[in-house]
Amino acid sequence: MSETRTAAELDQEAAVRRVLEDFYRDGKPPWDSGITPPELVVLIEGPGALRPGRVLELGCGTGTNAVYLARHGWQVTAVDLVDRAVRQAREKADAAEADVTVLCGDATRLDEVGVPGPYDLFFDLSCYCGIPPHRRDAYAANLTKRAAPDARLLMFGYGPGAFDDLWSGVTADELSARFAGWHLAEVTPGTNLVPTFWFTLRHTAAA
Repeated sequence: MSETRTAAELDQEAAVRRVLEDFYRDGKPPWDSGITPPELVVLIEGPGALRPGRVLELGCGTGTNAVYLARHGWQVTAVDLVDRAVRQAREKADAAEADVTVLCGDATRLDEVGVPGPYDLFFDLSCYCGIPPHRRDAYAANLTKRAAPDARLLMFGYGPGAFDDLWSGVTADELSARFAGWHLAEVTPGTNLVPTFWFTLRHTAAA
């Protein structure tokens, strides 16, 4: 069944897509540094590291972290909304001879993308915090539907007020309220000049 969206919601979604496309066209997406963040490295390689399994990266950009995960034994699926980013991610994976499936699609409409799951890990480097509020419940429901028992979600997000709009950003209270069947296990402030956070959620509901 098709969803009904207001004109304002459609405009908001289109504006987000244009901003993302502009960043990649100009070659300067601020979230795509080409360096895997240490918070992900600790989860994958540090004390108590997760056992490799299936991982879905939301908003994968040019594929830096997807390639990193594949090199450490994970079965990787990565999704991004922007065609240019997806092409670059596929090229990066091919050059690294990394087994990564990169798909172009909307993280809030995963049924249309073809990623059935279940996944043991979800990784989100500033994807969710840029999703318009009316699509965030769908994002959470999509991940929950595809979460293996005790799955983890590692999310980096900007805090409210980091951008020149009234809705971007994310808080711990919002995630706790929106992600039914998940436990917000850890919140760590980021090191950016504007407020940022790393959130770790664990899936607690039975599969």
